[in-house]
Amino acid sequence: MPTFYGKEINSRLMLGTAQYPSPAILADAFRRSGAGIATVSVRREAGSDKAGQAFWDLIKELDVALLPNTAGCHSVREAVTTAHMARELFDTPWIKLEVIGHADTLQPDVFGLVEAARILSEDGFQVFPYCTEDLVLCDKLQNAGCQVLMPWGAPIGTGLGLNNVYGLRSLRAHFPDLPLVVDAGLGVPSQAAQAIELGYDAVLLNTAVAKAGDPVAMAEGFAKAVEAGALAYQADAMEPRDMAAPSTPVLGKAFLE
Repeated sequence: MPTFYGKEINSRLMLGTAQYPSPAILADAFRRSGAGIATVSVRREAGSDKAGQAFWDLIKELDVALLPNTAGCHSVREAVTTAHMARELFDTPWIKLEVIGHADTLQPDVFGLVEAARILSEDGFQVFPYCTEDLVLCDKLQNAGCQVLMPWGAPIGTGLGLNNVYGLRSLRAHFPDLPLVVDAGLGVPSQAAQAIELGYDAVLLNTAVAKAGDPVAMAEGFAKAVEAGALAYQADAMEPRDMAAPSTPVLGKAFLE
């Protein structure tokens, strides 16, 4: 099971907490899936009218590790300020760092991301950066203090799956000992299994479960998919090949004349 900043988590599935049809369905999805980490939005909890208190009480009942995020932040200053609010609110040094650089693709601002990661790491935060699979960027994030990397599979909310399998595989090979999580872009459980089969430690998703026709069943589907993916990775799957090869031995077969 994955270990992030010294804390072992009992599941390879991490779920977001937004867009569910109801709080009850959200809770059932978490319980059915056994997800070990819940991402929570600081903005949702920081409302002055305390409207988020009921939501916060529900999350605490789930008994999962909390990963506050800086979703919606478009600048270093905004992300750093939001991270500090999260640490006060949720009493955890963990922060999922998002510095969005493009409004249409929600692609990270890689320059701002590295700067914010360095600032927060120096201030004692344990940063989970939402990034791309770019090796140069990921090297800089590690040098900035990040001990976990969270490359996207595809743009947030698209459900396109793993757009760049080559890049994700290269990242895994480049950082053999660093915890890696595919974050964003997953739409169906088979895509989660593929990520884990590549050697990734976990997957993080939200929309694919929350907006499914049956979110609880979909959450369970993703949970089973990551288990299957982990078994396949541990089993050292065969290498694909271009030429056919008989699976039944032909030596000593009977001949008809």
